[in-house]
Amino acid sequence: MDPMRYVLFGRSGLRVSELCLGTMTFGTDWGWGADESECGRIFRTFAEAGGNFVDTACNYTDGTSEEIVGRLVAPDRDRWVVATKYTLTMDKEDPNAGGNHRKSLVRTLEGSLRRLGTDYVDLLWLHMRDATTPIEEAVRALDDQVRAGKVLYVGISDSPSWVAAQANAIADLRGWTPFVGLQLPYSLASRSPERELLPMARALGLAVTPWGVLDHGILAGRDPSTLRWPADAVPERLLGLVEAVGEVAAAHDATMGQVAIAWLLHRPDAPTIVPIVGVRTAEQLTDNLGALAVSLTSDDVARLDGALPLELGFPRSFLESPDVRELIYGDTWARLRTA
Repeated sequence: MDPMRYVLFGRSGLRVSELCLGTMTFGTDWGWGADESECGRIFRTFAEAGGNFVDTACNYTDGTSEEIVGRLVAPDRDRWVVATKYTLTMDKEDPNAGGNHRKSLVRTLEGSLRRLGTDYVDLLWLHMRDATTPIEEAVRALDDQVRAGKVLYVGISDSPSWVAAQANAIADLRGWTPFVGLQLPYSLASRSPERELLPMARALGLAVTPWGVLDHGILAGRDPSTLRWPADAVPERLLGLVEAVGEVAAAHDATMGQVAIAWLLHRPDAPTIVPIVGVRTAEQLTDNLGALAVSLTSDDVARLDGALPLELGFPRSFLESPDVRELIYGDTWARLRTA
């Protein structure tokens, strides 16, 4: 297995491992996760590989995930980059128990700190956009927690690109703490973030932590009947893609899951991408870590990209078309260096 390397997390000096350990599977409260003993095996496998970045959330397995993560990082807390999230409610009957507003943030963060058994988190994600809370309220409230020392860095997850861009413009203007990371679903089977979210992240210097990187296991070649959310069959639109992943995997003597993760690490002109790998066994994690040893060629990437082409849609398909580029740049575009 190749040694884990480290990347800078967005516009910060924070060094994180090139893969992040997702822990939505930590705990059996939802009926399909790993028990604490297996979580310990997963965690030790990740640490022994050089991993230092672990991602959880206040509501994962109803709080059990944070409790398990807290116990696992406790012996060497300062070595670990611990990320958690706020927004999702922990009490459906309380109108203020969820959302992006200040009361929700303070309440949720204090609960997370108790469950994690720590006095600070390295990275706090705004988990999902709450359309009822002004983004400037959330940005200022997050900045207060950074100034209080309870949070070191902040990120935004599962939100429109314009919200993240607006938030960081406000933060830069007012001297508040900006978002340094963006979390979103992104995989070979789900490439819509390439339309606006990834270009925005690249332009603003945000690191990207994709989740759902194996599309619930379909890209790993698993029998759909064994998946967490079983389907009758692999969706027809993905059949050609699954076949292409299998062919590339065979050419590299790798597993399909390793190829799907390696594809994320080989994106051209992309922002820093740190895939989140979530597993239920240490053996699954060992397989995922093998992606670090897979070196895809440009032909491999083209084969995988072409198996399920992305339609960029307006405005990008319009602005990046040859005719419109000629209208904007004349004969200059082909001779213009843009990076």
